[in-house]
Amino acid sequence: MKSGDHAAIDVPAESSAAVKGKAPLIASQREEKRGLNRGFGIADFLLRLGAIISTIAAAATMGTSDETLPLFTQFFQFEASFDDLPTFLYFVIAMALVGGYLLLSLPFSIVTIVRPIAVAPRLLLFILDTVTLTFATAASGAAAAIVYLAETGNPNTNWLAICDQFEDFCSKVSGAVVASFVTIVVFVVLVILSGFALKRQ
Repeated sequence: MKSGDHAAIDVPAESSAAVKGKAPLIASQREEKRGLNRGFGIADFLLRLGAIISTIAAAATMGTSDETLPLFTQFFQFEASFDDLPTFLYFVIAMALVGGYLLLSLPFSIVTIVRPIAVAPRLLLFILDTVTLTFATAASGAAAAIVYLAETGNPNTNWLAICDQFEDFCSKVSGAVVASFVTIVVFVVLVILSGFALKRQ
């Protein structure tokens, strides 16, 4: 073979019919992805509405938990209120902040429905939901520990069970803690949905 010779390699070109056949398939896959992400967005929005309801219920129930026993003396009045315990006060503030965040997050959730392929709003919600989930879990866990002590007491630390006397108070704070755990479950589902949606982007 001479040094000036060049070897030519023939690469078969795709026919125009094959290219045209692939175009509808790509468009169909894109529309399917958009439809699924829009479904994730709708589910996200509805779950946030449910979380708002449970969060407001938790904060309102705890914030109105107050009971005074009919037995009192000239110098003593037996009363139990949520603001007597810093943990319950922290719980009310935390649930109020979580509810405020959920309200502010609704417009971003709507954006994920209108623009299902957009990554930025979904990523922002994923990060903020994770942070808020941690915050809500800390508040609910602390309040649940106090409710447990109020129900059962602790002889080792001379913590007396007060729920035998303050039944209405304990019923309210227990209901508030249950509502807050409903919010936590919703946040877990929201984070999982956002993760799936981001994976499909």
